[in-house]
Amino acid sequence: MSTDTADTREGGAWVSLFSGGKDSSWALHRALEEGLPVERLLTVHPAGDSYMYHVPETRLASLAAESVGVPLLEVEPGAFGADDVVDAGEQGDAELEPMEAALAELADDLPLAGVTAGAVESEFQTSRIEAMCDRLGIGLFAPLWQRDPLELGEAMLDAGFEITILQVAAAGLDESWLGRTLDRGALAELAELHEEYGVHVLGEGGEFETFVTDGPHMDRAVDLTYDTEWDGSRGRIRVTDARLR
Repeated sequence: MSTDTADTREGGAWVSLFSGGKDSSWALHRALEEGLPVERLLTVHPAGDSYMYHVPETRLASLAAESVGVPLLEVEPGAFGADDVVDAGEQGDAELEPMEAALAELADDLPLAGVTAGAVESEFQTSRIEAMCDRLGIGLFAPLWQRDPLELGEAMLDAGFEITILQVAAAGLDESWLGRTLDRGALAELAELHEEYGVHVLGEGGEFETFVTDGPHMDRAVDLTYDTEWDGSRGRIRVTDARLR
């Protein structure tokens, strides 16, 4: 996978695969910096735990999209279901189907050049997205791919990203992390937890999930009001109100 977009800037619109989390937001931000004509954001709302998608509070993506100023295409829960799928690979394939169908339908009205994706190290996700792009005949812009996670986190903060942790599910991440701002102190602690427990510094293995409340790609910040849920080993925030500042 290449992040060199010099030969793909013309010939159609770009779609940013977007959850509102830090990784997809960084991919969007970098695409805009590169001058790619991002004309749609696309959010998949998983009905439950997912191998392919960011899960918690994906409804916040619509508010983030309003701040970004790019129209959002939403794929609703129930568009896929894998009740009888027990193999992770089969479930991943099944989960990808509604995204591919949505992009194929969009391509009927809007010539597509490619999609942006926020994968860092996940071959499981990236191989499927690459194969989807091949089938659709479009490009893939993945500026986080195989970059050092700590350096990426620092780059996000340098750029002005304000990041809130929505969910944690890993050894070393307790209830105090719920709703915490992912700042330099948190990054340093995550680096220590990586050494001790193997926690991915950017949480790509599902250790934690995030939402970007402000950044250079957004015109207005998002304010969150929430409750916390904790079961002793994992937890999440439950947003009760969200609005543009």
